[in-house]
Amino acid sequence: MAFTPPFGQQGGIQPPSSPPPQTIPPQPLAATLAVDPGAISGCLFRYTYIWPRGGPGFWFYPVFVGRTSVAGFRWNGFFWMFSGYDLQRIESFSCF
Repeated sequence: MAFTPPFGQQGGIQPPSSPPPQTIPPQPLAATLAVDPGAISGCLFRYTYIWPRGGPGFWFYPVFVGRTSVAGFRWNGFFWMFSGYDLQRIESFSCF
């Protein structure tokens, strides 16, 4: 998914300065057809664990929520990488 962040690279929003928590939270029981932008916007600038539809879960640090997508930094096990996701591809999430 190609995504252009709503802010420039110079002086833009930076990833967290530390790794995410080591403990993965329990997955919420209720699965949805699509994640509501209003619900996940409460996780902006917070460590968030995402369970995608098909595939392993991952730590994410959202910095922008649009009508149909979320953008932020994904932890790859070593460092934070900027990425974006379609809200329909997220089964559930939990933030701290």
